[in-house]
Amino acid sequence: MIKELLIERSLPELLSFCDGRKVTKENWDERRTEIIDLISGEYGSLPEKPLSISFRTASEEKQFCAGKARLTKTMLTSTLAGGGEFTFPVYSVIPKKQGKLKTFILINFRDSVPDRYLPSEELCDLGYAVHSFCYTDVSSDDADYNNGLAKFYCGEEGNSKRGKIALWAWAAMRVLDFVLTLPETDKENIAVAGHSRLGKTALLAGGLDTRFSAVYSNNSGCSGAALSREKNGERIEDILTGFPYWFKQSYDAFSEKEHTLPFDQHFLLALTAPRKLYIASAALDGWADPVSEFLAAAAASPAYELLGVKGLITNAVLPKENELFHKGNIGYHLRSGTHYLSRYDWNAFAKFIEKA
Repeated sequence: MIKELLIERSLPELLSFCDGRKVTKENWDERRTEIIDLISGEYGSLPEKPLSISFRTASEEKQFCAGKARLTKTMLTSTLAGGGEFTFPVYSVIPKKQGKLKTFILINFRDSVPDRYLPSEELCDLGYAVHSFCYTDVSSDDADYNNGLAKFYCGEEGNSKRGKIALWAWAAMRVLDFVLTLPETDKENIAVAGHSRLGKTALLAGGLDTRFSAVYSNNSGCSGAALSREKNGERIEDILTGFPYWFKQSYDAFSEKEHTLPFDQHFLLALTAPRKLYIASAALDGWADPVSEFLAAAAASPAYELLGVKGLITNAVLPKENELFHKGNIGYHLRSGTHYLSRYDWNAFAKFIEKA
């Protein structure tokens, strides 16, 4: 069934270059560069890496989570390549345990710790360090291009070169810069995570920055983990009507013309290969379209297989509610309920990360 459903979508070929050449394991890096160039038509280019970055502890609570962890607020300051400095806060919950810690970087909607999308104590008990930041501390979620990071990299040009998702993804990479300096960090096990629009952001950040060992995208839907061709629920026209500033201005050329896209969202997912990728859907989230999210994970799998690992391993039919697909390097689940980032989702992702 899955194979037939993918054929019906008439997707562009992931393992063929734009000039028709066949993609092999040996030239995958070249194809990867081509894919990055293609999807820049959707999100735009990320800002340049900073010339330098510094960190200052603003506050610390040493007895957080009943004394099981410490909570710190750190100010990250980047010296920008184009001139000027940009500073935003990151909140770190670090368990008090021996040895290196597996780590999540969460792009969140709020700066609260814990938060309804961030069960801090539960993740602490599972042994994970979690570093979170509020996306609007980087740039506002609107068409104002003269605040925060947008002031330096959008300004009067607006979203002609990049949208807000690219700015938030850049910030996630700066948090990674910080996390890699911490002695307790297991540098081989750092995942970037996000929900909804920030799930789109996590896919972009993790796809572009191979220092992330895993990417977790929850309910990211249209222009995130879901295929655009033949998608139900929200489509490109809908998302650009409400949120054009998330994307590069030229993306509008594909509104109501998804079939003309030179890529589809499985290209973005494939950028994580051969690292771990996790896509989570919600059964009642029809706007995101769980079927299109699941099919995108399946369509990205050939890149994983090309590189010598398994992608999404399924039983060839669409998933049942609360069924976990954890055997390959692409994981998936379809949670009961609506659009939300729940403890069920976090626990399922943690189980996936823990597997051999």
